[in-house]
Amino acid sequence: MTHKELDMIFPYFVFGYGLIMTLVLNSEFFMKLAEERLPKNLHANFVSHRYLGFVCLIIGSVWSLQNIWYTNL
Repeated sequence: MTHKELDMIFPYFVFGYGLIMTLVLNSEFFMKLAEERLPKNLHANFVSHRYLGFVCLIIGSVWSLQNIWYTNL
């Protein structure tokens, strides 16, 4: 895999991680489920990824749009 191929794929992984983490961490159902089933230290670690997920959502979306824009020129 070349750097160019990796640069075309990686932004979608960043965006996907951010999207999934943001949706799960802002969903009342999933947060209640995590609070019930996860140990306290793992739950705290999971919740601490809220800002990382949001940052990945923003950066991944801009980066993905940039790749789409420049490959269509």
